[in-house]
Amino acid sequence: MSDKDIIILGSSSQQPTRRRNHGAYLVRWNEEGLLFDPGEGTQRQFIYANIAPPCVNRIFVSHFHGDHCLGLGSMLMRLNLDKVTHPVHCYYPKSHQKNFDALRYGCVYHQNIKIVEHPVEKDGLVEETDKFKIEAKFLNHGIDSIGWRITEHDKIKFYKHKLKEFNVFGPNVKKLEEKGSIKIDDKKVDLKDVSYIKKGDAISVILDTKYSDDLADIAKNAKILIAESTFLDEQKELAKKYLHMTASDAATIAKKAKVQMLILTHFSARYLDLLPFEKEAKEIFENTYIAEDFKRFKFPN
Repeated sequence: MSDKDIIILGSSSQQPTRRRNHGAYLVRWNEEGLLFDPGEGTQRQFIYANIAPPCVNRIFVSHFHGDHCLGLGSMLMRLNLDKVTHPVHCYYPKSHQKNFDALRYGCVYHQNIKIVEHPVEKDGLVEETDKFKIEAKFLNHGIDSIGWRITEHDKIKFYKHKLKEFNVFGPNVKKLEEKGSIKIDDKKVDLKDVSYIKKGDAISVILDTKYSDDLADIAKNAKILIAESTFLDEQKELAKKYLHMTASDAATIAKKAKVQMLILTHFSARYLDLLPFEKEAKEIFENTYIAEDFKRFKFPN
């Protein structure tokens, strides 16, 4: 799995439509599959997207309203049926442990896979793996709801012309990376002479929440922000009432956070035409895109 992309498996909010399934977002990155908020029918959406579910390593549930979690149990059953050999990590608000348990154990099956639970109870660092740093921020949605930030580690990148200049080839490249310096032709070569540090990319996923200025914190300088935009500004009073955001709210976060790309999603079923969402957001943040079921986005360079 060498892709570095995002596949929209669903883009509706509480009520699915003929063209929009309950939300679900798959990020394929660094040989892992990160699945966010698998709503009802997510397992079947994988089939339509022509993607094998065993690519999923980590499942994130922002909160336990049905459109964000009803596909969790069936996804775990599918991964169990496929007998995936890697652990399946699940991240969710600790305050709703009983809801997670109800979905995980909602039917009878013989467990073949290893499920690692990560109940989250506060803002900040949740886990640091050999590939990612995973951070959480609690949102304002009436029940505990979490926004996520996933950041890959910084990487050492080599200048090819510098390696050639210093005569560093083959196994010596790896040796230099591990030791920091080596001798070539009786001359000392330091790692910094032939390389640079590439900052790790970050993505942020902010789903159901009321708008607030501090939402930009978890999205700061991210490559991609996936954000709910349930309503247009003409229904901003409904957005406030139900603790959701509008397209302009999401765009304001993207602009404040200085992200590279904004993907709008979680659209109310009342809207058949989504172009007004793109238009409204682009007035604030130009690099805005609309999530559509089965649409794929590459990470920007």
